[in-house]
Amino acid sequence: MAHQPRKPVVLVTGATGQVGGAIVRLLAARTDLDVVLAVRSPEKAAHFGLPVVEMDYDRPETLLPALQGVDVAFLMTGYTIDMLRQSKSFIDDARKAGVKHVVHLGACGPDDTRVPHWGWHQFVERYIEWAGFSFTHLRPEAFMQNLIGYQGDRAASNGVLSSHFADARLSWVDCEDVAAVAVECLARPDRHNGQVYRLGYDAKTHADIAGILTEELGQPFRYVPRPPEEVLESITNGLEPAYMRSIYEHFVMHGRKEIPGADEVFDNFENITGRKPVTIRDFVRKHEAKFRYRHP
Repeated sequence: MAHQPRKPVVLVTGATGQVGGAIVRLLAARTDLDVVLAVRSPEKAAHFGLPVVEMDYDRPETLLPALQGVDVAFLMTGYTIDMLRQSKSFIDDARKAGVKHVVHLGACGPDDTRVPHWGWHQFVERYIEWAGFSFTHLRPEAFMQNLIGYQGDRAASNGVLSSHFADARLSWVDCEDVAAVAVECLARPDRHNGQVYRLGYDAKTHADIAGILTEELGQPFRYVPRPPEEVLESITNGLEPAYMRSIYEHFVMHGRKEIPGADEVFDNFENITGRKPVTIRDFVRKHEAKFRYRHP
């Protein structure tokens, strides 16, 4: 019997989140990779039917064992300033374990961004590069899923779409499209080594989106901006202060049009995945049931 070459081992962090879960579903359909899920609570990932290792960023002793035998790692962390410490520990142990390629899920913006939490991700990118890995950095723009709900809040309810972005025009991307790019980078690291992919494919204001909702659903929608100061109240509700302060500041900057290129769209998606990206209109049609409401 001919010797079968060993399949590359891909470790996925964040498998129970929106982007991570979409990545896992796509990877599960592939036969050319061995996929391992790194999660804090293995029982929450059991439904994927894939090997699971326990890994908790806040328990550093779990990192190195989880990374043993891994060739390619998908790195994403939670949205707090702790991500700097967590990412450094992960990268240090990935280096010790012999991981070859890291695909990092970062945040929006060009290299000279002044938005604090976007910059934190860029510090992580530089550390990955310094550590000597081959790498791919993913920088998604505004997630379309935030139109359905963000941190437990419904963004669209009873015909009202609300946000703290004032009338800013944003570049949008579907989380599932982010996952599609990530999977290509994980499966073909040689092709995507050294690339920084900004992921945003449809530029719209929230008022534009309310108009699309009205057209597609045949129900009236209107956009109601909310004051960014509301975000500061989240700090007293137990959310991480440094991160929420940064969120507040970036809402204010968007409202003042102080973020150059916030509505920039990119043409990389079809070349990476072989298909066209999801538009806002596509997204509304796909998730119609989550936007539709009963008339009073």
